[in-house]
Amino acid sequence: MKQVARGAQRSLLVLATLAAAALTLPAQAAEGSVELGAGVPTVKDVEQGLFPDDVCEDLKASGFKCMGFKPPVRFVLPTTSFQVGSAALPDGLKRQLDVFAQVLKGKSGAARAVRIEGHADASGSPEVNEALSQRRAEAARDYLVSRGVSPDLLKPVGMGSKALAVGDQPMSPKNRRVEIGREQAPQSP
Repeated sequence: MKQVARGAQRSLLVLATLAAAALTLPAQAAEGSVELGAGVPTVKDVEQGLFPDDVCEDLKASGFKCMGFKPPVRFVLPTTSFQVGSAALPDGLKRQLDVFAQVLKGKSGAARAVRIEGHADASGSPEVNEALSQRRAEAARDYLVSRGVSPDLLKPVGMGSKALAVGDQPMSPKNRRVEIGREQAPQSP
């Protein structure tokens, strides 16, 4: 009887934890991305945002079904992080990346691949912006690797100025950023 009570108690604890976790990410998560600005996320927010399937597995292990499962989100790291023409990581971005490193250290395998996108504003030529954004993505990757994350888990991609955050203001500092999200699995034909 005590074992049944402990099992029920554990299940309630898991449910309460998951319910609380569902409330921690900002409302933007429902739109597929979370803009962090200069804020530093919690380990729980990053874990929940990048790997919601782990939360679902915890539920299943406790005998529950995953209802209302949400796909992984993309994190936009701070909107004014880079100087014009620079791939140097500012201290604020490093603090954010430290949290991502804590989460990613324990992950492995191609199914968990994380895409790091570097972005540029429209102040340079397309070729210059492509190379600069690639260097930004690689700088973020290198920083995460220096913090113990497996390089095999990370895919740096330069987007140039093709995906402006503020399309009607192509020179805006908000366009110079890094985004981190799960790598999309190839689509079946």
